[in-house]
Amino acid sequence: MDDANKLELFEQTMVPHLDAAYNLARWLTRNPRDAEDLVQESYLRAFRFFDGFHGGDGKAWLLAVVRNTCLTWLGKKTGASNVVEFDEQRHVSREDPGNVEDTLVRRSTIDSLRDCVEGLPAEYREIIVMRELEEMSYREIADAVAVPVGTVMSRLSRGRSRLLDCMEAKA
Repeated sequence: MDDANKLELFEQTMVPHLDAAYNLARWLTRNPRDAEDLVQESYLRAFRFFDGFHGGDGKAWLLAVVRNTCLTWLGKKTGASNVVEFDEQRHVSREDPGNVEDTLVRRSTIDSLRDCVEGLPAEYREIIVMRELEEMSYREIADAVAVPVGTVMSRLSRGRSRLLDCMEAKA
């Protein structure tokens, strides 16, 4: 594929997802300026490796690039890993999962919910953002994060549980 066709196809496939890319980067970095820089770097990487995109969902593929770029940057910045310890008490189901969303909607305000999302570990925060804000399917998230669908569902459940705990503590 020549460069002109590559650029045209890239623009048609990836540029419509610019807002989603920024949204994910913003939530992962917790900083708008860093997010802008990382989205720009992500798009450059995505274009460079666009030959590796073999069709399918461009949004999931692009968000995987954004995620990896952000996590690499965060790892260099903090030198810390993204390991989350399993806390049995925190992950015990206290309510019907359908009520968790209802409880969040009833008790939350935009600012306190934003604080709670920002307080989540990155592996839960990215799943929450992709599912709830970007409305991606479990399969799309699994492709973007390179984990099985079951892991996406587990992280989403645990992330929602932590959000509920945080919102209850603020109430």
